[in-house]
Amino acid sequence: MKKLGSNGQALVEYLLIIAVISVIVVSIVKLFGGYLQDAMTKSSCKMIDKEYVEGDKPGEGSCQ
Repeated sequence: MKKLGSNGQALVEYLLIIAVISVIVVSIVKLFGGYLQDAMTKSSCKMIDKEYVEGDKPGEGSCQ
């Protein structure tokens, strides 16, 4: 069996690091997604001169 060189090992390590970072980012967005959506909605409401109305849960706000 042919041995992988250090280049092959480094590639696998980089892929593992990218995978871990991706899982962390997806988890953070899932946890704080509603709050981020509310922040974007508030900004949008200000841009179109409408009033932001807060929803019952994070992410359910709207412009009226």
